[in-house]
Amino acid sequence: MLRLDGVSVRFGERAVVDDVDLEVAEHEIVCVLGPSGSGKSTLLRAVAGLQPVSAGRVTLGGADQAGVPVHRRGVGLMFQDHQLFPHRDVGGNVAFGLRMRGGGRGSHDAQVAELLELVGLPGAQDRAVASLSGGEQQRVALARALAPSPRLLMLDEPLGQLDRGLRERLVVELQGLFTRLGTTVLAVTHDQGEAFALADRVVVMRDGRVAQAGTPLEVWQRPASEFVARFLGFENVVPAVVAGGVAGTPWGKVPVPAGSPEGGQRLLIRPAGVVLTEDGLRCEVVSRTFRGTHVALLLRPETGPPLEAECGLAGAPAAGDRVAVSFTPAEVVVLPTDCGRGD
Repeated sequence: MLRLDGVSVRFGERAVVDDVDLEVAEHEIVCVLGPSGSGKSTLLRAVAGLQPVSAGRVTLGGADQAGVPVHRRGVGLMFQDHQLFPHRDVGGNVAFGLRMRGGGRGSHDAQVAELLELVGLPGAQDRAVASLSGGEQQRVALARALAPSPRLLMLDEPLGQLDRGLRERLVVELQGLFTRLGTTVLAVTHDQGEAFALADRVVVMRDGRVAQAGTPLEVWQRPASEFVARFLGFENVVPAVVAGGVAGTPWGKVPVPAGSPEGGQRLLIRPAGVVLTEDGLRCEVVSRTFRGTHVALLLRPETGPPLEAECGLAGAPAAGDRVAVSFTPAEVVVLPTDCGRGD
């Protein structure tokens, strides 16, 4: 459905998007992740035709989009601030996209009602935009974006202005809706939880380039670099020397998965792989944080930098307690060399 070949966007001498290759298959949901300034929103604007590309090619359905204006690309756009028309009621906002396709008002009324039913706002046609909650405005914006039946729906931080509980609920609804409709989606977000819940595939960007692309499970289990690991929130990353299935680290000997590359490496230990035991590396509990299903611990080992760990709710140690930990090889990742740009 969508293909980018060597796409770059430059502002003066600065490459905001730098030689990006990307494909989105029909009916696929792809989320582009990255910190502020990584180029993810500029990439979305380049696909939409809102930002000219400096080099490379964007194709939609096999057709080169060079010179094709936004309104002829057949894409739907939904932004973080929703951009609803305040002078139109809900029905008028949703019907806006349908007007471009022609047809009588009666057919528009029927389609508007169907779209509002689809996004969970049945019978809301006559409500004023100002009377809507943030979540309701997000649903209206989505219905308006879906109204012209776009071949590609693009979302830019669509849930960014909503509170966390509402975001978590709506992202599940969106994933189900897009799957049911067979919608092809390219979304941009800085929220990894949102991306992992919504996407079939995630693309992590750094400094305008693709640092890693894969399924949420692949990216989570096997970060492609130290940058990706730290962007995902993992802090247990240290230098190591790997030999014979064991890594020498500042925390002592750590078992690594079979087949791990040997020699000087960077090692990631996910918090779930730091296990409280009777014997092992001695640590002091600096802090504990309730996470709902588990307790997150910050530990100060006798040797090496601080360690993040997880444990069950029952019997979780308190701040100031002395504990011992060992390491689970399944939660240890020998990271590929990070060459500084994430590629």
